[in-house]
Amino acid sequence: MWYYEKKLEYPVKVTECNPRLAKFLIEQYGGADGELAAALRYLNQRYSIPDKVIGLLTDIGTEEFAHLEMIATMIYKLTKDATPEQMEEAGLGAHYASHDNALFYHNAAGAPWTATYIQAKGDPIADLYEDIAAEEKARATYQWIINLSDDPDLNDGLKYLREREVVHSLRFREAVEILKEEKDKKVIF
Repeated sequence: MWYYEKKLEYPVKVTECNPRLAKFLIEQYGGADGELAAALRYLNQRYSIPDKVIGLLTDIGTEEFAHLEMIATMIYKLTKDATPEQMEEAGLGAHYASHDNALFYHNAAGAPWTATYIQAKGDPIADLYEDIAAEEKARATYQWIINLSDDPDLNDGLKYLREREVVHSLRFREAVEILKEEKDKKVIF
């Protein structure tokens, strides 16, 4: 069971309407390495991972949903006052034609989210290495979006998210070492 506080994990501020930045952020909303894919990946993998690290996947998976909420808020704030012309100029004309300014799970190129983004091998070490790679790809994407952005308020939230990806990667690396030690002792597997 979870307790939900009706506030974001970290404050989201946006300086001005900017559908161009929203288009880039959509990658972290519905892309292969985005927050939705990460949350579902980790919460799915926890069923086939040893008890020693199951809580880690649960904790990080639920935090990814908090990040998804932050990204959704950023996109909403960047597009809520956008005109159809601004959406078109930003490369979001097809999105606008199908969804107006509503959020929809697709990547920055407009390809819909798919369950094929979620990996689960059933081998704890392989899955954790997949998770490390996913966190590093998300970190890189956040950095590239920061590089494209001239909004200091938005960048503050993006930097927070980028740093959380680093922390998650480190935690998954620690879990790999724990499971390798256990495997060497023949306690698990």
